[in-house]
Amino acid sequence: MSTSKEYLYFILEQLSELDGISYRIMMGEYIIYYNGKISAYICDDRFLVKPVPSALKLLPDAEYDAISEGGSKKLLRVDDVDNRGLLVNLFTAMYDELPEPKPKKKKRTKYEIR
Repeated sequence: MSTSKEYLYFILEQLSELDGISYRIMMGEYIIYYNGKISAYICDDRFLVKPVPSALKLLPDAEYDAISEGGSKKLLRVDDVDNRGLLVNLFTAMYDELPEPKPKKKKRTKYEIR
C-alpha cells in the first residue's frame, strides 16, 4: 500500500509555517526534507521521523516503526499529526541533530575515461 496524495498534502499543510520544506517521491512513498536535510518519511499513510534526541524528548510515548514491512530502519511514528504546533516544534528542534546531506556525485560525461 502506498501513501495517498491527500495524506502527503495534509502533512505539507501542517508544516507550511516552516520555510524550506520539500519532498521527493520514492516508490509510492515520500521523503520530507527540511532545509535540505532528510527529516521524515511518509510511508503507508504514516508519518515517521528520525529518532534523534530532540524527537525522543518531544515524543516520549511514540512507538518505533519501520519504513517497510521487514525493514530494519526503525523510526518514530508520529500519531498526533493534527497538532500543527507539535510538528513545527519537532522539525525545528530536530534540525541541528540531523545529518548533513551527502554531497552529490559529479555526473560523468559519456566521453570521460576513468
